[in-house]
Amino acid sequence: MEGLSMEPAVREAAQRARKAAGFLATASSTAKDGALVAMAQALESSASSILEANEEDVAVARSSGYPAAFVSRLTLSASKVRDMAGGIRALAALPDPVGRVLDVFERPNGLQIRKVSVPFGVVGVIYESRPNVTSDAASICLKSGSAAILKGGSESRLTNLAIVSALHRGLEHVGFPKDSVIYLDTAGRACVRAMLHARGHIDLLVPRGGSGLIKTVVEEASVPVLETGVGNCHIYVHCDADLDMATSIILNAKCQNPSVCNAVETVLVDRDVASRFLPAVCERLRHMGVEIRGCRETASNVPWVSPANDDDWGREYLSLTLAIKVVDDLEEATRHVARHGTGHSEAIVTQNGEAARRFQAEVDAACVYWNASTRFTDGMEFGFGGEIGISTQKLHARGPVGLREMVTFKYLVEGSGQVR
Repeated sequence: MEGLSMEPAVREAAQRARKAAGFLATASSTAKDGALVAMAQALESSASSILEANEEDVAVARSSGYPAAFVSRLTLSASKVRDMAGGIRALAALPDPVGRVLDVFERPNGLQIRKVSVPFGVVGVIYESRPNVTSDAASICLKSGSAAILKGGSESRLTNLAIVSALHRGLEHVGFPKDSVIYLDTAGRACVRAMLHARGHIDLLVPRGGSGLIKTVVEEASVPVLETGVGNCHIYVHCDADLDMATSIILNAKCQNPSVCNAVETVLVDRDVASRFLPAVCERLRHMGVEIRGCRETASNVPWVSPANDDDWGREYLSLTLAIKVVDDLEEATRHVARHGTGHSEAIVTQNGEAARRFQAEVDAACVYWNASTRFTDGMEFGFGGEIGISTQKLHARGPVGLREMVTFKYLVEGSGQVR
């Protein structure tokens, strides 16, 4: 078994998590839902201590010169803590993903075969800055019958510890093992490296964070990885678009929360509507504090925009910065998305159904929208009761990863003495 030389902290955590996973795998739906409700209540009752810890983390991040977008992702509020608790309660209200009979069939020799959903076992989650990932990942893993080993970034250490402490109180209140959720409070890269190579100890790894973290995990891990991706998202304004609708969608997708992976980063505009559309939408964006980096034709319609260079088309800004490019037609738009997109979320705004269906068929992404904001790529918005990440890969899970994607399956085969 690989991973025997791993960091002692990771080995010990994996052993404890494996024992807890055995408990969770056989826990009833009612018991798991009761544990989730207790975790939500403990979060709410611990809100003041969580926010105090978060204030310390945010102060350090600001004094260390972290970008504003990073600090925004790190910062909690009373309403965000309530939302975290609400997300856990929403999970409790959803059907149990474990034990679902996915298929039933009988072979000519009389073998009765059932395909049944089962937990992964031990899930490791490596993430940066966002404290809400701590409660989201812990609760999704628990509902899907797996123990969670969490490794957050050092910038959110105090907040994560306060959240996990609250979750533990909720678990213990209903008699669940606190090792159902383990937080690795170990500094340095050695701990992360050990998780990457804990094959046989950790069953699945989920990285959540910037492109650097995700690239490292995907390329170095020997443990199976569920890749959550970077979001260089596009909105294409087709020549047959309702331009008022396009403006509303772009403003929402860029400004409602610019620091998240489903925010739009590039807008493509058909040449036929550029002169009518760009001056007004750019003025609205500027009023919202957005810096615009435009191609030469965008600049000819809106002289005050900053010139875009080749690097701007591939950037995930995660801030109030937007790239705009004028394109000839739908074909050029899809080529641009194919070259620069990250397979996350893409959108077309048009009243032309044929153009929309072609765009949705040709664009290779987890979520492809027609006349809607990319900001809907979210587990809660899809009705999944939260998510453990947005997958941009194609095997096992794609798009918002909720409860149904956090289980695997096995075949239960019943015979009457058959031999081969």
